[in-house]
Amino acid sequence: MKRLDRPRATGPLALYAEGFRSELLAQGYSPSTASEHLSLIGKLSSWLDTRGLEPSELDAEAIEEFLADRRAEGLTRRATPRAFVPLLSYLQGLGVVREATLPVPATPTERLLGAFVDYLSVERALAPETIAGYRHFAELFLTACAPEAEEGCDLDRLGAEHINAFLLAERTRRGVGSTKNATTALRVLMRFLYLEGYTTTSLVDSIPRAVPWRDSGRSRALAPAQVNRLLRSCDRRTVVGRRDFAILTVLARLGLRRGEVASLRLDDVNWRAGEIAVLGKGGRRDRLPLPADVGEALADYCRRGRPRNAHRAVFLQVYAPHGPLLSGAVSFVVAAACRRAGIERVGAHRLRHSAATAMRRAGAPLFEIGQVLRHRSTTSSALYAKDDLSALASIARPWPGATR
Repeated sequence: MKRLDRPRATGPLALYAEGFRSELLAQGYSPSTASEHLSLIGKLSSWLDTRGLEPSELDAEAIEEFLADRRAEGLTRRATPRAFVPLLSYLQGLGVVREATLPVPATPTERLLGAFVDYLSVERALAPETIAGYRHFAELFLTACAPEAEEGCDLDRLGAEHINAFLLAERTRRGVGSTKNATTALRVLMRFLYLEGYTTTSLVDSIPRAVPWRDSGRSRALAPAQVNRLLRSCDRRTVVGRRDFAILTVLARLGLRRGEVASLRLDDVNWRAGEIAVLGKGGRRDRLPLPADVGEALADYCRRGRPRNAHRAVFLQVYAPHGPLLSGAVSFVVAAACRRAGIERVGAHRLRHSAATAMRRAGAPLFEIGQVLRHRSTTSSALYAKDDLSALASIARPWPGATR
């Protein structure tokens, strides 16, 4: 493997070059990539020196000017602002460079959405993923029904007809579950608009409810053979394969949601007690038994695949910088396994259904399934009774006039 030489930098950033080198190695950058970043800090430091600028004056405008000079010299390698993310993050962490201030929302709708997000975060204390979903639907609604909405202006003209038209349009391109999420987000938005004085009347009661038909059909569980194919598709001789196998095992055996998998931390696994703590909806934390196969998959990944760094999240990115996985990345892991296994693409939540159905087939009562899945209502667990056809047949009354 190529050895990473000591940085050679002059100018105002020379003092930070060695520390930046150590940070790049700690984050898992290869020596060749780290060398390019160190070369960049050397050139930027010299440029600051010739301009008589201090590191504290390094902002977006200065970066763009530096890049313009490089492009004028015909240098196109790492000639975009994205190339400076590792360096600026390091300097910001030291307090040398001020953190980039967020741009002021340009339109009234963006300002309104910003206030809505603050309300969801501060007043409702919702999870980031939930906030992102509510904001998405709020933006769709405001863009379609109140494009000129301004604080205190033009929102009073909103009525039930706008809400119905929006939901009907969305229903043509969404399933029942997604439409239900849209109606929930609209209720929260309408409550916010009324409480904050943007509207003089509450439109919450004018929003129709999307009926999910919980009691129709069966669960969407994968067959045991399909789950096994997903697990076998992971090449456990590689770092990626060991990580993905551990993620799929946790999903399929414990029935965790994708966000719960992404939020797992090393401290949540109690190896001696054989337990794992799960941070679920609403900040609720539960402890679950750690099955032997799940523990083995996690241990194999932690020993032979997980990067060594200061992050406490269990699952990390394979390529530098080795930061924690986001919930969306968990879905990508499942999608990639489906592609390798040659089965129809499914979401991570389908493995939650599969875990519940497997427990039911093994004879677990519904209340135990609800405990493992951490359902707040027994009606959520009742869905999996429909998959136990032999038990249902024993209580089914014969059809009148039918012969057995």
